[in-house]
Amino acid sequence: MSNPTYPVVELLGDGIGSELAESVRQLAESCLPFRLAWRSVDLTLKNRRQRGEPLYDEAIEAMRSIGCGLKYPTVTAEESPNQVLRSRLDLSVIHRPVQTIPGIPTNFKAEVDLDIVRIATGGTYEDPGRMIGKQAAVSLRIVEREPCRQAATYAFELARRTHKSVTSASKHTIQRITDGLFESIVREVGAKYPDIKRRIELFDALLAKIVLKPAEYQIVLVLNEYGDFLSDMACGLVGSLGIGASGNYAFDAEGHVKIGMFDAAHGTAPDIAGQGKANPTAIFLALALMLYHLGEIRAGSAVKNACLDLLREGTRTPDLGGKCTTLEFTAAVAARAKE
Repeated sequence: MSNPTYPVVELLGDGIGSELAESVRQLAESCLPFRLAWRSVDLTLKNRRQRGEPLYDEAIEAMRSIGCGLKYPTVTAEESPNQVLRSRLDLSVIHRPVQTIPGIPTNFKAEVDLDIVRIATGGTYEDPGRMIGKQAAVSLRIVEREPCRQAATYAFELARRTHKSVTSASKHTIQRITDGLFESIVREVGAKYPDIKRRIELFDALLAKIVLKPAEYQIVLVLNEYGDFLSDMACGLVGSLGIGASGNYAFDAEGHVKIGMFDAAHGTAPDIAGQGKANPTAIFLALALMLYHLGEIRAGSAVKNACLDLLREGTRTPDLGGKCTTLEFTAAVAARAKE
């Protein structure tokens, strides 16, 4: 029986993006027991300025037809490519795993292993606000039922697959209507998963409790702004805002994932572009998330574990005190993932 081929959109980016793309292709060709058929869309700033809206139309069409894509870091200039893609593709849920990574210096000594599931729409981020006279400003905070349902379903399905618990967090005792709607939907969805342990926390208290006892929290489900705050705090605990990855998801009418876009958390790093110093760990973790999405759990775990094992053993790029070039680290990950 021949090995499968998976079509995947490759959303190319700026700065170190080309080096990361080379590393991903080298890794995929070296160690994966199946083929990834790449459809490339060039989202570099130069190409965006030259082609404008038709370029985004091409990217949207590719993502909708294939349903799976790996995105490289892009410069935000006239617009944010991430925001454009999330809006036009209806990417309503972000899954951001955050865990202690070997080799990353941190002041926090406890182990962190969180799956943050964030509703990526609504909140106050949808409304820039307006002045009321000269002395006050106001903005609308929007919480929608359907994105809450999608995020809750995703979180409980993730919990069932990984044998983890779900904690929803909000300020429902004060924001009784907006956050109250969110918690009521989580409760409705959670009733369909009686096998999953579920609890509710007030968001401000949750931040303190994660610092005090991080092992007690596994999957955390939150509204848009809360997810933004929590992700950055958790990344601070593990010592880096940039070495991590996320999955961005759109859903069909039945609540199943229809589009997955996966990316690294860091930026374009123009100061080291072209020098072979880029650390591909985050994009490899994004690749692992994408492989999980494709159903290739063993391959995804092999890539992720190879990265973390090598970092733990001291095989690292210069930003983490090592001596490996980008491609040397890539070759080491490929060799370890094949073992």
